[in-house]
Amino acid sequence: MPPSGNETDFQTVLQRSQHIVVIAGAGLSAASGIPTFRGAGGMWRSLDATSLATPSAFEANPSLVWQFYHHRRVKALEATPNAAHDLLAKLAIPSFLKKVAPAAKSFHLVTQNVDRLSVRALNALAEQVPPEAKRADRPRMDSIIEMHGKLFDVKCTACDHCEEDLSSPLCPALGAADAALGDYHDAGSKENDIPLAELPHCPVCGALARPGVVWFDEKPLRLDDINSIVYKADLCLVVGTSSTVYPAAGYAYRVKRHNGVVAIFNLEPSQGDNLADFVFLGRCEVELPRALGVSQ
Repeated sequence: MPPSGNETDFQTVLQRSQHIVVIAGAGLSAASGIPTFRGAGGMWRSLDATSLATPSAFEANPSLVWQFYHHRRVKALEATPNAAHDLLAKLAIPSFLKKVAPAAKSFHLVTQNVDRLSVRALNALAEQVPPEAKRADRPRMDSIIEMHGKLFDVKCTACDHCEEDLSSPLCPALGAADAALGDYHDAGSKENDIPLAELPHCPVCGALARPGVVWFDEKPLRLDDINSIVYKADLCLVVGTSSTVYPAAGYAYRVKRHNGVVAIFNLEPSQGDNLADFVFLGRCEVELPRALGVSQ
């Protein structure tokens, strides 16, 4: 049976769902101006991921890799959370979650995004909560798992010291290089050799630092926690991901395998659509509120 796009049927499923997990990808942040990776206009359509997002790529050309990630940092700092980020943040408030899914006992967002927009949306929501608010009216700050790390983390290549640094520019040389770039393609392809001494270094031991994201060929973060969440989930929302990068691509299938329900929210059809119970095609910031029966 092909997947349904019926909002009423989906909301009936929501009414009985107890453990909800969202698996989010780059499409979630598209409306915030952050490009996707493999869709139309995606980064990996015009750039070679293996030359920019692997440990070996950084070892071979740390200057180019840093310029690419620094440009992404600059653009992510300029971006703001969109309506889809805001709605997912609100689902972390137990009382709001109960309005959408009355039987719900847990909600988690597992994001492959490194742009921190989901966390910023959650933090902004928390700041609006009055001090006297009940626990059920406060967002659960542990509801988000960033499995591919954080774009603003700077990690030492020697001692593994890692800290968030929101400076822009991160260092003078990268700032000067970024000023000459037009877009993400420029940042990931133009040769502008920055000496190692002028790239970011560890404040603890002085060794060369790297972006604190999880690259291809590296192990995603908090896999044990994610596996536990996915194991008990009876509803999985796949939001803005083409379901091509594992292990995240397999989570919806695992929920489906133990009789859970899978709903996909994507701008375009994806390879996992045939396994889903529901597919809602369109912009996440439009389709999510509509399908969940929530007016933003």
